[in-house]
Amino acid sequence: MTTLGLVILLIMVAVLLSGAPMKVALLSAALVAVVGFDAFRNVSPQILIQQWITGIAPAALIAVPMFILAAEIMTRGQTATRLLDFVAAFVGHRQGGLPITSAVACTLFGAISGSTQATVVAIGGPLRPRLLAAGYPDSFTMALLINASDIALLIPPSIGMIVYGVVSGTSIGELFIAGVGPGLLILLLFCIYSVIASRRLGIRPQAKASSEARRRASRRVFLPLGFPVIIIGGIYSGVFSPTEAAAVSVLYAAILELGVYRTLSFRNLPDIALSTGLVTAVVFVLVGAGQAFSWVISYADLPRVLVENVFGLDAASSQLQVLLSIAAAYFVGCMFVDPIVVILILTPIFAPAAAAAGVDPVLVGAVVTMQVAIGSATPPFGCDIFTAVAVFRRPYLDVIRGTPPFIAILLVSALLVIAQPGIALWLRDLAFG
Repeated sequence: MTTLGLVILLIMVAVLLSGAPMKVALLSAALVAVVGFDAFRNVSPQILIQQWITGIAPAALIAVPMFILAAEIMTRGQTATRLLDFVAAFVGHRQGGLPITSAVACTLFGAISGSTQATVVAIGGPLRPRLLAAGYPDSFTMALLINASDIALLIPPSIGMIVYGVVSGTSIGELFIAGVGPGLLILLLFCIYSVIASRRLGIRPQAKASSEARRRASRRVFLPLGFPVIIIGGIYSGVFSPTEAAAVSVLYAAILELGVYRTLSFRNLPDIALSTGLVTAVVFVLVGAGQAFSWVISYADLPRVLVENVFGLDAASSQLQVLLSIAAAYFVGCMFVDPIVVILILTPIFAPAAAAAGVDPVLVGAVVTMQVAIGSATPPFGCDIFTAVAVFRRPYLDVIRGTPPFIAILLVSALLVIAQPGIALWLRDLAFG
């Protein structure tokens, strides 16, 4: 590693250990590099401000606050409850029915919200008491809900995919479609494990729902299921772009929760808007700081040096070597740092190596998003773990105790996607080929 790279790393570690937020670490390292090293002697420090603005300028980022706002509206309304009741009515009576219900409900809500944290809150809140009452250990229950919620990062709309698409220049519409296959693969493996775990624990299935209960649940969920149809179907058919789909999802959520279900009133909107604004501000500040940091390391040619010296990649590296290196780097990174920050830092480093190896950028995006999802629920500092600590009000060690089997399943899923790229690309090729 070069002297500049080592200094940047040490500054970031020191700033983070002091308790400062990640954006301060990114900008501090970038500023020291521009001011203190000869490689930037002809560069004005004002370039960092310009790059910050450039980072948040892409029109595609407009989708981020829209999807966050839609998720806020639905989390406070009836959408999650109706999804839960619908899935439970059809699979709750089978072996492992309740954990399968949890995994499917997390997937469906993820296809509506695009947020893992929102999914943990909306699905985990009402389902954890049901799982505990059925006899499932709390360690299994919390681990299932945390890891199943991470499917939201793969099933569109995915905020992580939007950020990756903006940073890498990859089509967000293609990324959205490519995330469906890996997301459904993880869901299938979680359902299989739920059956095995339920048998091992001796949990008896629940009573079968009546035909009338199923019809009632189906009627109640008809409108909420319109969200994924609008988002995926609209993008697939070319009716609107991902950004336009985000705006439509907000309108649809508002019509359902304010007009049809009437679980919310206009008095709730200022609070919802404030919460959305706070989350959006955090995301955009990180994106801007990440762009400035990425420009600095790219200007200093650090990505090539790091990829060659740390990961051993060069122009002769195979696609498999590149994808495995990307998977390992993002997975480890998200164990310690917020997923958006990891995407912002690592994407410029690995993008040249992936392009040189001829890897499909959409496949790279799918692999990156999978590793981000896995790392988000992996100790020691996966962000969803701390969301669960706050939501479930349980100690950290209790939350992570049951995670190893699910992390193993997620890692197997990632290896399958790397070995069989068609899992991610078949639907993309069908939609955009």
